[in-house]
Amino acid sequence: MKNVNRRAFLRTGITGAAGIVALSPSLVSAVSEPQQNFITRTLGRTGMNVPVISFGVMRADNPNLCKAAYEKGIKLFDTANGYQNGNNEIMLGNLLKDYPRNSFYLATKVKPAGVDSDGKPSDLTTAGDFLAKFNTSLTRLKMDYVDILYIHDIRNPEMFEYKPIIDTVKKLKKDGKVKFIGFSTHANEPVVIDAAAGLNIFDVILTSYNFKQTYVNEMNSAIKKASQAGIGIVAMKTMAGGGFLDKEKTKPINSTAALKWVLSNTDVATTIPGMTDFDQLDLNMKLLSDISISDAEKKDLILACAETGLYCTGCTKCLQLCSKKLPVPDLMRAYMYAYGYSNTRMAYSLLGELGTNDNPCKDCNVCQVNCTKNFNIREKISDISRLINVPADFLA
Repeated sequence: MKNVNRRAFLRTGITGAAGIVALSPSLVSAVSEPQQNFITRTLGRTGMNVPVISFGVMRADNPNLCKAAYEKGIKLFDTANGYQNGNNEIMLGNLLKDYPRNSFYLATKVKPAGVDSDGKPSDLTTAGDFLAKFNTSLTRLKMDYVDILYIHDIRNPEMFEYKPIIDTVKKLKKDGKVKFIGFSTHANEPVVIDAAAGLNIFDVILTSYNFKQTYVNEMNSAIKKASQAGIGIVAMKTMAGGGFLDKEKTKPINSTAALKWVLSNTDVATTIPGMTDFDQLDLNMKLLSDISISDAEKKDLILACAETGLYCTGCTKCLQLCSKKLPVPDLMRAYMYAYGYSNTRMAYSLLGELGTNDNPCKDCNVCQVNCTKNFNIREKISDISRLINVPADFLA
């Protein structure tokens, strides 16, 4: 167990072998619904009282699974304008239209067009495009409003000063089409969250947060600052790259332990693990009444932390090192979708958005990127880029 990653893990506020996962004392006082004995938390200033497990619908395509989640007591469903080319929202809309509107919460995301790899807007980042996408989402969802609208994938605080988008979401809230506004962030999260905490704009933040992030201390600090400012925190990417630590799928991640680690931070109101089958739903439902971490689960997290894994933290240091200026973090995300999530269609869609070819490293003799996660960047890019040549009909 003499491993640098393991030692770094132990330094993130997790002290001693018996206390590997930093459990907050306030876990004991987590609010529960007496009728279901669910652990619930309040989502910041929204006042929404939600179970600590919500539903990340991104990869789900079975309405019966979503129906079962609703009937078992899950209240918050998370989707996005771009998921499954819009079919994800259509599925949810067809299902939820038959239920009382005050019996569930619905969140969707819209990604501004024209944002570059540094997270900065361009002339293509228009209010008209954003609003058109949102109105399409409302139509698909068959709703008059959504409970939460996220500006999707903010990685640079400069976006908070970009009035065409910020003014648009504020107006949607004023007009009643959105109850609460927020943003999602996959990269540069501590900086982005810290900046948002000092503004009086957002009600909710959806952020990557997991035990394999090398900057957990910074994440904890930023999340606490935002929470104390009244912003509700929702955690995603809690599995640190999907269900497995390796491409060959021989090293599964203990998903229950990973979720419990996230929920040990009571500044996190809820999580949105992706669920695609009933076994995953049943496993996650058990956490709604017990999020205490066993010694065996702590050990699993230590061992997993010592592995390279598939999760790219999006530190963006590679962007300055790559001689071809490739969007390396996004390519690593496509790799994770394909091998961690087993979702080649999602990886294919992302590659299409990036516009890279089937072998972007071909003319580069020596890779200059020294990845902080020790990824073989050239190998991974060459591997995932082959997917571009596969007909979409063959993808899962």
